[in-house]
Amino acid sequence: MAEKNLKKKAASGMVWTALQKYSTMFISFVSGIILARLLTPHDYGCIGMLAIFMVLAEAFIDGGFGSALIQKKQPTQEDYSTIFFWNLGMAVLMYSILFFCAPAIARFYDIPLLCDVLRVQGVILFIYAFNIVQRNQLKKKLNFKVLSIVTITTSLIALSVTIFMAYKGFGVWALVAQNIITAAIPAMVFWFYIKWRPIWTFSWKSFKELFSFGFYMFLTHLLNNFGTQIQGLLIGRVYNPSTMGYYSKALGTERLATSSISSIITQVTYPLYAAVQDDKNAMINIIKRLTVTIAYITFPFVFILILTAKPIFVLLYSDRWLQSVPYFQVLCLAGLVNCLINVNIQTISAIGKSKVMFVWTLIKRTIGIALVVVGLMLFGMKGLLCGVVLNTWFSFFVNIGLVSKHIGYKWTRQLMDIMPVGVASVIAAVISYVSGYFLHLGLYPDGIVKALIFLLIYFGWSILFKPEAFTYTLTNIPSRFQFWKRKKHE
Repeated sequence: MAEKNLKKKAASGMVWTALQKYSTMFISFVSGIILARLLTPHDYGCIGMLAIFMVLAEAFIDGGFGSALIQKKQPTQEDYSTIFFWNLGMAVLMYSILFFCAPAIARFYDIPLLCDVLRVQGVILFIYAFNIVQRNQLKKKLNFKVLSIVTITTSLIALSVTIFMAYKGFGVWALVAQNIITAAIPAMVFWFYIKWRPIWTFSWKSFKELFSFGFYMFLTHLLNNFGTQIQGLLIGRVYNPSTMGYYSKALGTERLATSSISSIITQVTYPLYAAVQDDKNAMINIIKRLTVTIAYITFPFVFILILTAKPIFVLLYSDRWLQSVPYFQVLCLAGLVNCLINVNIQTISAIGKSKVMFVWTLIKRTIGIALVVVGLMLFGMKGLLCGVVLNTWFSFFVNIGLVSKHIGYKWTRQLMDIMPVGVASVIAAVISYVSGYFLHLGLYPDGIVKALIFLLIYFGWSILFKPEAFTYTLTNIPSRFQFWKRKKHE
């Protein structure tokens, strides 16, 4: 009965998370189109340059305790209260550091405006700290309905305010307001919705217990965030804010496109992994189905984006953003496996191997940062982008190796499971590109024809050969809607 109830919660969570993700995707999509015409690459570049400092500060505030609370089967009131006050204390410390370092950071980039921007945007750290425990309680209970409704409503309000401010000429401050509103509204809603309140206690016993797991999770998140954001630091230092803006737009569009499917699924599956952490066979089955389904949906989508990148950027963002196109196409090569990385990372985290994750993250990120820095020094932006791609693929192979060792889902088996989808996607992409090359069509007809040829080949292969990935996708996705129908009739 407990297992059945868990599956129902997971299925419901998948539906609500999908609703949230696709709604916010659509809102972000609309926001990107409108704001790209109201704001400049320089405005986006200023925010992108500061991202590394905000992300690292948030990692220190969380300290890995959010994941530790989800991983622990029965957290106590003392556990929650201890972490709540830890988060607030770290928020005060991190904001103080950013406040006093803001002038130096502005001088580092040689952009005086960044001092005020960082000090104002830093307010988000207090909001984030105030909200972590409540958000993790909802996730642990698989209550994604509330999370979804609040997130969608917040996105709409933030979009409206941002567009108004951008239209009135506030420039980069419109993006600052968007970030603050996006953080503030959920914090207020969750505080009043969730009946939990901290008690005036700080238990060193709870802290040490959660710290034993959370510390390595914190170091892992810190390294991951630094490795992910280092590109912005380097681009901002070596190039101008506009180049950073082009990169930010390319990266944001790639993430919006390639991570949509995987983020929906992995947001629900971490609590699910934690619940079945003692059953390796169940975990292997979950990982396989998720990996194959995500690959079947995401791989063709990514290749179509690469083939049609230019008409997509011109249509959505105008000619002003054409310089982002080659950045976007290269980053999509990383997106092919980036969508699968979280599936493996969450598995290792759920079984409590936080120290193992940290050690390998240290190795991955050290090599990754070296690739990015050397690539930038030798070949400029092209080298940096290639370093990002190589780093992502290296991380993917390390992660499937860890799953192979600690879960038992062999890395060779994982690669064989997704290989048919990869080969079919590459063949369809090559044929589509060659066809477009010889047809000599205009900008938009060329994109449409390439996409249609790709889909014809890919789905023709699926129907004709009925690969395992095709079967999984047909059984997994419709089952979510069947669950939805049953709920309506109950």
